[in-house]
Amino acid sequence: MLPVSKWFLLLLIPLFLLLQVLPVFPGASAKIRSLRLKNTQAGSMLLKTFLVTMVINLAFNIPGMVGAIESWDIPAIGDAPWKWTGHIVLIVVIENIIFWNGIVRVYITTNQLGMKYRVIGILVGMIPIAHLIALGIIIRIADKEVKVENEKILLNESRASEQICACKYPILMVHGVFFRDFRFFNYWGRIPEQLEKNGARVFYGNQQSAASVVTSGMELAERIKKICEETGCEKVNIIAHSKGGLDSRMAIARFGASPYVASLTTINTPHRGCEFADYLLSKIGESHQVRVAAMYEAALRKAGDPNPNFLAAVTDLTSSACAKLNEEMPDPEGIYCQSYGSKLNHASSGQFPLNFSTFLVGHFDGPNDGLVGAKSFCWGQDYHFLTVNGKRGISHGDVIDLNRENIDGFDVRELFVQIVSDLRKKGL
Repeated sequence: MLPVSKWFLLLLIPLFLLLQVLPVFPGASAKIRSLRLKNTQAGSMLLKTFLVTMVINLAFNIPGMVGAIESWDIPAIGDAPWKWTGHIVLIVVIENIIFWNGIVRVYITTNQLGMKYRVIGILVGMIPIAHLIALGIIIRIADKEVKVENEKILLNESRASEQICACKYPILMVHGVFFRDFRFFNYWGRIPEQLEKNGARVFYGNQQSAASVVTSGMELAERIKKICEETGCEKVNIIAHSKGGLDSRMAIARFGASPYVASLTTINTPHRGCEFADYLLSKIGESHQVRVAAMYEAALRKAGDPNPNFLAAVTDLTSSACAKLNEEMPDPEGIYCQSYGSKLNHASSGQFPLNFSTFLVGHFDGPNDGLVGAKSFCWGQDYHFLTVNGKRGISHGDVIDLNRENIDGFDVRELFVQIVSDLRKKGL
């Protein structure tokens, strides 16, 4: 018969294997609604287990190896090298199983980790102390994502019957300059999905990524009329970001879209232009401008633009051009208009390239979101300025969830849910 100690080990083996498959007790994950989040939580738990067991193993085995704990009656490594070798190999194998099970789960299922921390984790993986710091950061990010995303799911479940975004008119989301409405990469991040879960009907502008405000306005007017004709919705509620706000105003003012628009909400739109753009165009020679434009336009054609005009798009964002455009685009009557703006609190807090441009834009336009000065945002009947405490701030990309990043103190998805919900309350 096998000794009791060996029977005990045989019982531990299946238990250990079970914990690798289900590392979280059923009760702990009962309220986690997403399979992805359950796997993220499980990966985080395994990594925590790895850290705890590693500390325990070091605390007990190092003294044991040197024979420092006489009461254990365990020979030092010099007196029993083969036993200690087998023991250490077993520990290393077990710890590796726990670690790799956890880290693979987290790397595969965690969205908020991003490329940055995935690469850092790989690069410092074999560097003492640094790898523990990186692992701690990875665990913290994973835990935070589970909490934030699950709370979002529970919130939507709790108000599903209310359909708080089910407006009278559908939502038309209009992108900014140098982007398109791609099928597999949504310019608006996770926002449209949240709006639709809460009852909204969402359409997209589909205008070219680089064109003059006049050209884009004409394209948008055609798009608006087509949506109304095909759906029978009579009007749309426009939510437009950056240059898209100017394009939408032009569609209303000059191309007959006014009867088909119930509201226009602009997000970080440069209604008064960007003085930084004026400066750049004045300092860059015409020949160089043409070369840069040719490169961009070649890329934009491949992305789907039939007739891109890089210089026209950039020129219409200057403060001088916007002054003229504002004369052509008076505030529309009978349409509810509001605007939103934000700023980065510290240049380094934005994602590249906004962490670089914030300082340069600030020299000409003052406090800004990385591209547009705060003084240029205000327009319409209501103006809302978005900010958070601390160094982070809210960038030109953050306000449309471009990077799919959960920011402390700023829930961009809920912001848009409430924007649309307020439109619904206004009967729009």
